[in-house]
Amino acid sequence: MKAYLADLVAAGLTPAHGRNLAREYLQARLLGSLQRMGAMIPLAFHGGTALRFLYAIPRYSEDLDFALERASAQYNFRAYLRAIRAELAAEGYIVELKVSDRKVVHSAFVRFPGLLYELRLSPHRQETLAVKIEVDTNPPAGSVLVTSVVRRHVTLQLQHHDPASLLAGKLHALLQRPYPKGRDLYDLLWYLGDRDWPAPNLVLLNNALRQTGWNGVPLTGQNWRQVVRDRIQSLAWDRVGADVRPFLEPGADPGLLTRENVMRVLGQG
Repeated sequence: MKAYLADLVAAGLTPAHGRNLAREYLQARLLGSLQRMGAMIPLAFHGGTALRFLYAIPRYSEDLDFALERASAQYNFRAYLRAIRAELAAEGYIVELKVSDRKVVHSAFVRFPGLLYELRLSPHRQETLAVKIEVDTNPPAGSVLVTSVVRRHVTLQLQHHDPASLLAGKLHALLQRPYPKGRDLYDLLWYLGDRDWPAPNLVLLNNALRQTGWNGVPLTGQNWRQVVRDRIQSLAWDRVGADVRPFLEPGADPGLLTRENVMRVLGQG
């Protein structure tokens, strides 16, 4: 499997593209390990990487984000990580773990020191490629769960938030991050550019907003677009493109991400 990764990144069009390909392959392998450990029973996949794996959005993502939707004795964050390390170490990977699981959000960096050098993506022997895993152990209520079988490097059976709940999560990030990311806005443009994508799960969205101290009005089918427009109107749009550009697939046009285009899709409801 390591030879497969080497061939994969060798086909990258640029070093940055090669890094994105390498990280995504490792994300797939980590998801496979979690699946084999039974993690997809208590956990639901969501966030940007879920959008990439499940719906092929043309941007790469950095983290694996999960919600603990079915609390049970079956959830064991450190056991999942040990299984990941053992499986990949058996194939010759050097794997380091940095774990933080004493707060509501359990997180870990799965680090691969020296791998970028080995893949000829870095001149520095000890430069580390890392994938962050996060689990919200107290997620807001209201998500709708579905299970999909997808193939991205490996075949995966993933429990995840449904399309309306994924959009709700993205709107929550846009409304509550102190400094919204260009990646969030790119995702919003992608979501709303699909006329068939369902409206956001407003139960989940309002629960998430309340959980994070929202001071605004409750969001409804009539006002959510205007609330989002008001939030992003004054952003520094020159920085928006710079944030998302390194993560776009070759051929994806970062020039589409403009204030005018985002406002246009927000006004199409």
